[in-house]
Amino acid sequence: GAGGNSPKATTAVEQMQKEDLNDLSKTFYGLGMEGFQRVYDLNFKGTLLPTMVFTLDMLDSGKGCVLNISSMNAYRPLTKIPAYSAAKASINNLTQWMSVHLAKVGIRVNAIAPGFFLTNQNRFLLTDEKTGQATPRGLKIISNTPMGKYGEPEDLIGAMLYLLSDISSFVTGVIIPVDGGYSAFGGV
Repeated sequence: GAGGNSPKATTAVEQMQKEDLNDLSKTFYGLGMEGFQRVYDLNFKGTLLPTMVFTLDMLDSGKGCVLNISSMNAYRPLTKIPAYSAAKASINNLTQWMSVHLAKVGIRVNAIAPGFFLTNQNRFLLTDEKTGQATPRGLKIISNTPMGKYGEPEDLIGAMLYLLSDISSFVTGVIIPVDGGYSAFGGV
């Protein structure tokens, strides 16, 4: 994900099976709290703290706009990455809470929720390091994204510009998916 994932905060298996009871290290129970906390803090606190600082300056001018970066994982948590999904869900909640809290002082708060963008942070989950081919997980993602591809960074620009501009001056508390149709697809 854009905000970061870590192999230390992922499970080795997508779903726990009875045979995993003999070795819980590959499951939710094998997650190290340090890795989980690092991913959560990077994503959630990495949004919360700068927002607190920058909105203080906006209070003086009586207007402003905050644009948070969420993820489609906030809506549909993916297997293997509980810390990242939890942090992004927290960002959605914070975005909506802050939009209400700051509305009467002229500050709008919104977010975009990117779908799947191949980044250095998630490449190890989506592509085979040796062959460069999609992993089974990567193939699942592409097959559930109607546009049939990963997003490119420039695909985020339109939604970002809209939410940051005055043409969205009556828009606050929304999270816009930028996901190639992933959130609209039921899988069949």
